[in-house]
Amino acid sequence: MKLVRVAEVVLLAGMLMAMQSALAAPEEIQVYMDEMDAPGQWGLDMHVNDVSSSGSNVLYPGQLPAAHLFRVTPEWSYGLTPYLELGAYWLTADSPANGGWQWLGEKARIKFIAPKAAGQTWFWGANLEVGKTSSLMDINPWNGELKLILGDRPGNWEFATNLNFDRALEGPDIQPTMVELDDRISYRVSPDWRIGAEAYNQLGSVNVPAPLADYSEMLYMVADTSWHHWDFNLGLGHGLTAVSDHWVAKMIIGVPLEDF
Repeated sequence: MKLVRVAEVVLLAGMLMAMQSALAAPEEIQVYMDEMDAPGQWGLDMHVNDVSSSGSNVLYPGQLPAAHLFRVTPEWSYGLTPYLELGAYWLTADSPANGGWQWLGEKARIKFIAPKAAGQTWFWGANLEVGKTSSLMDINPWNGELKLILGDRPGNWEFATNLNFDRALEGPDIQPTMVELDDRISYRVSPDWRIGAEAYNQLGSVNVPAPLADYSEMLYMVADTSWHHWDFNLGLGHGLTAVSDHWVAKMIIGVPLEDF
């Protein structure tokens, strides 16, 4: 129980802190919902993303260019309580610009989903993430992100939105807190398939307004399915602004650890 209390205090403190400081996770293209591991249960998601075409340039010497960057990010999770989940990411990528596979860092997170009343379809929660990233991906090594989660599942429909506050915690080029809005809508077309769309929109910093065309906006067509206890989220995204990646393919594989 002491570990649970510590986790609750860390989450609350992080949420208050991250209103002033937090970071994004571009290797993880996902709108957070209310899925949670049961207490004592382990989970594993494999995030696989391929930027087949990008017009963005490197922002500083030594940064990996986005074009043809292939990312594989294992995400381990553990159910702490019915409402708290711990997670950890291992960041890797393959880039022809840097001669092959690279270890890009690691991140840890804690996710909270509020308890729901009987028959309640809507949900809310928060996710706090802190990690250290290689200079190949970010000039600032330590970053954090606070993600506010809201969604609903009326009937066969599914809606969710994430409001993200991202900021570098340590490094040579700390900027004001950045804001991103991620949205998802999907419809169950069969017992095993959902189809829908996801949008990932950078809104700029909290205190320095700028035209939205200066930031990345990506729209994905997505499909979700299951096969022999394996879960798959498949998506193909296209950039809507000049600074966005042009085309990105993504896949999230939910590995059924209980089958091994």
